Amino acid sequence: MDKRFVTTTFDFNGYKIVEYYGIVRGITVRSRSVIGNIGASFQSVFGGKITIYTTLCEQAREEAFENMIQHMNDGIIGANAIVGVRYDANEVTRGITEVICYGTAVKIEKA
Repeated sequence: MDKRFVTTTFDFNGYKIVEYYGIVRGITVRSRSVIGNIGASFQSVFGGKITIYTTLCEQAREEAFENMIQHMNDGIIGANAIVGVRYDANEVTRGITEVICYGTAVKIEKA
């Protein structure tokens, strides 16, 4: 699938949606390591960007995004785009976070 056809909007300029297939989602659950927490604590003492947590969050979002695309590729024949993409995150328990990426699988064609 061409990742250019994954968007937070509900249409693509120059294309029309010809079929809706339903919701696709990708989920990942991540935890912070003890070493990561210690490193982040040191970074927070000096203020500014806490790169350890930034990296962890970015990796979780990327994994959820890739899982969403895989979910579409595995189960929906004919879909070639995803619209209305959103992310959500919830703390499952202290230090363990779920990240979900979801949208609607569609078939698009040149207008």
